[in-house]
This record gives sequence, C-alpha cells and structure tokens, in this order.
Amino acid sequence: MVAHVKTVAFEGVKTTAVDVQVQIAPGLPGFTIVGLPDKAVGESRERVRAAIHALGLSLPPKKIIVNLAPADLIKEGSHFDLPIALAVLVAMRVLTQDEMEGYVALGELALDGVLLPVSGILPAAIDANADGRGIICPEACGPEALWAGDIDVLAPSSLLALINHCKGVQVLAAPEKSGIM
Repeated sequence: MVAHVKTVAFEGVKTTAVDVQVQIAPGLPGFTIVGLPDKAVGESRERVRAAIHALGLSLPPKKIIVNLAPADLIKEGSHFDLPIALAVLVAMRVLTQDEMEGYVALGELALDGVLLPVSGILPAAIDANADGRGIICPEACGPEALWAGDIDVLAPSSLLALINHCKGVQVLAAPEKSGIM
C-alpha cells in the first residue's frame, strides 16, 4: 500500500501541489526521502522519527520510502514534516487514507511531536480552498489560514492532538480569525 498526503511547495508566493507518497516495504530497515528534497526536508526524517517515537510508537523495521511528487521540483522547507509524518502514519495504519483525503497539510515537527509554525500558510490555504480541500496546520497558523475564505481548518497543537481528533477521542477547537494579518 502506498499512502498519500497532499502538501505544497513554494516558488515565492506561488504554490505547487505536492503528493507525499509513503511506502513501507520489506527490505533492510531505512528511511529514504526522494523527489529533490533540500537539506531541511532531508532532515525531516529525524524529526518525524522522533515525533512518532514521542507518541509511543516505533517505525517498523522495514524499508520506508518517501517520494515527493512531482520528482523534478525542488522541495524546500521544514513544512514537509507534518505531511511526511501523516503519510507514514497512514502507511502504518495508525490513520486511514480517508482521514487525510480532503486536506492539504503543512507544519514543522518538534522532537516531542509539537507542531511548530511555518510560513506560507495563507497561499497554501487559498490554493487548498480553491481545490475544495481543507488545511491541516500548526495551531499558531490556524488564524492565518482562515483568511483564505470558507475553509475547513484543523489547527492542532501537536501530532497527538491531531491523531486523537481523527480517531474521535478529542475534538480540536476551531481557530478564530485574528484581526491582524
């Protein structure tokens, strides 16, 4: 099974849709990210591993391949952490593909699973809204995402809070639009 989570790459304020694909396959244990990742994206492997460990889970001792499609577009930034983690969790069957279908995800992960703010939320939210999708972003970015219009915004404080929301264990509070942009 290949898990898919949507995110974006930035070229200035222009966004390009990126499909984060994760496959967990038999083979020597490893965690590889392909699709022209820059240094920050390559380092997300360690942030994702630590955040999943903070949940009390461990990555399976298999070959984990992350493909960032389209493969010929350079991917830059730490905002790829959250969609990679979500796709890994879908591939591990912690989350379902259906739970991620209608969303674009962006966010940096701290080692303890807390979601850290990233830039570019508004252009990503505008494009997600135009595509009929909601957005999953860090709690601190939720108010900014609301400026994109009538959009479904999930803005958890941590990866655990998002998983609990998806599983129906807790409900995330809706962010409130700030008066300052």
